[in-house]
Amino acid sequence: TLPRLYPEAVARLGAAGLAGEEHGQRRIVIEKPIGTDLASAHSLNEAIHRVFQEHQVYRIDHYLGKETVQNMLVLRFANSIFEPIWNRNYIDHVQITVAEEVTVGRRGGYYDTSGVLRDMFQNHLLQLMMITAMEAPVRYEADLVRDEKVKVLRAVRPLAGADFARDTVRGQYDGYLRENGVPSNSQTATFAALKLHVDNWRWNGVPFYLRSGKAMSCRTTQIVIQFRKPPHMMFSDGAKRQMDANRLVIQIQPAEGIQMHFMTKVPDAGMKLRMTDLDFSFQREFSGSLPDAYQRLLLDVINGDASLFARSDEVELAWGIVDPILAAWQSPAAPPLESYAVNGWGPDGCSQWMSEQGRQWFDVCPVLH
Repeated sequence: TLPRLYPEAVARLGAAGLAGEEHGQRRIVIEKPIGTDLASAHSLNEAIHRVFQEHQVYRIDHYLGKETVQNMLVLRFANSIFEPIWNRNYIDHVQITVAEEVTVGRRGGYYDTSGVLRDMFQNHLLQLMMITAMEAPVRYEADLVRDEKVKVLRAVRPLAGADFARDTVRGQYDGYLRENGVPSNSQTATFAALKLHVDNWRWNGVPFYLRSGKAMSCRTTQIVIQFRKPPHMMFSDGAKRQMDANRLVIQIQPAEGIQMHFMTKVPDAGMKLRMTDLDFSFQREFSGSLPDAYQRLLLDVINGDASLFARSDEVELAWGIVDPILAAWQSPAAPPLESYAVNGWGPDGCSQWMSEQGRQWFDVCPVLH
């Protein structure tokens, strides 16, 4: 269904008597985009609520159907070893990357009206950020989980003034202007990177770096938890730079799994140290193919479990973060629109941007296969 037809489709479902629950449960599943900005998202939510109650509405994001995303909650809250160090005292920063190898292809006309912020950040990347940063709910119940996710969005520090040039990067891949349906003077970003802060007790001072782009080196979605280096390194060959400290990589696609990077001694080499890996692969650990993300989510719809679906306030708060950036990128406050080579990792300026902050991107194609 075309997104512009959502309000009419919902109204007609109501007129046909398909929304009432007098004779059984009624649920409606809505795929992104949920609006193109805060105003349109709010208008769509109002149109939906005129017919359906919120508990009947399932706004689907297939990223949340990935086993690794669901396993994030288990990793954090069903194990005692991670949660005590999941905070500003031990974590230097968090990177969330959604890289796409494909170009816009035949979707140039649509994509040019959307761009990477609307297409990827308002939904997928902010959802992954919420799962990473949220507090533990009292129980695994839909509204309790979503309450904690909403608290993360409420705590995100708004960007304003000089922040847009300092804390955002935008780019456009070489050849985008030659794609079908794309105007020759288009300023649409096909790559973006944001630096966001969650101003609460757990995450104060820990930047969250979000990036996504088309025509990149490979297809991968991963969350990198970069821990702080030890306060004192007694080994001369130990980690001196922050980027050489422990790292937890949560890979969401294409292969799903978790990898921990830690220092070990190289055998028969004195006290020479080297970073090595400890990894867990869903495919290797569990026999058979993993369920498709949509399979899991549609089963949840049937079972009435809305834990992995966005609530109306969640959607609107996410637009409240993205909208000011979209507006700033149409103003003199915008950072430069940098071109970048196909099959790379985005604009050179983005790597320089991280380097100036004493950090670097974890530019590695899928660590698990």
